[in-house]
Amino acid sequence: MKKFIAILAILVALCLAAAGCAAPAAEEAAAPAGEEPPVEEAAPAEEAAEQVELIVFAAASLQETLTQIGELYQAVAPNVTLIFSFDSSGTLKTQIQEGAVCDVFSSAGQKQMDQLEEDGLVLAGSRFDLLENKVVLAVPQGNPANIRSYDDLRERLEAAEGVLLAMGSSDVPVGQYTQKIFACWGLDEAALAASGCLTYGGNVKEVTTQVSEGTVDCGVIYATDAFSAGLTVVDTATAEMCGRVIYPAAVLSASEAWEAAGDFLNHVISDRGRAVLESVGFTPLG
Repeated sequence: MKKFIAILAILVALCLAAAGCAAPAAEEAAAPAGEEPPVEEAAPAEEAAEQVELIVFAAASLQETLTQIGELYQAVAPNVTLIFSFDSSGTLKTQIQEGAVCDVFSSAGQKQMDQLEEDGLVLAGSRFDLLENKVVLAVPQGNPANIRSYDDLRERLEAAEGVLLAMGSSDVPVGQYTQKIFACWGLDEAALAASGCLTYGGNVKEVTTQVSEGTVDCGVIYATDAFSAGLTVVDTATAEMCGRVIYPAAVLSASEAWEAAGDFLNHVISDRGRAVLESVGFTPLG
């Protein structure tokens, strides 16, 4: 009985195979004389991924690291075209408020992200603390003014000894951290500016350039910008002086590419992304 069932199964299989072979033969026979039978196109093995354009607004201090991480990301997501815009967090925040198209935003301070969230421009649940930086006192090559520390800078500013300090303007985070340092010291920024002790930059890159070019005696910038520019750091501000320097990141509520935006941010905090961030002095938090 078992042998019969086995033979029957083989016969059924042969019949089905024969039927499958006969159908194309019949179609070929039905084709008009002198014409080739139609050939069906093979379906693609896998449908190509949809092309996505992802616009990322980020603080100027993230330029080198996010650009590098973006290159790593596009190697694994070739269908995503990344478009970066780096500037002061305040400038980028204003552009977003005025309707600029943007999918991902990362600022160098909480204030700018708070304002966008209050305006309903941040996708609910997408905001998180991305990384931490440090506020440092950097000097030009050779340290011509012999600035030794923040305490040394404070004494010179108090005595108005002709020191020239570069800092960020009041609408950018690096400038706001510097203002906190002045407040901690009990110094009047307006009086310092009037005495000729201060010069300003519209973002941290502009302040860094002033220090690099030696047009100032020192500058208050981020540790990562000092590292990227090869500048000498003589001191690092404590949390008591200016608070912690936390960079939040989020997907914006108007984004039409929110899935890709979330995927990109996940890549930023992946092991490979964290390695890039840590290589210049950032502390990843996400």
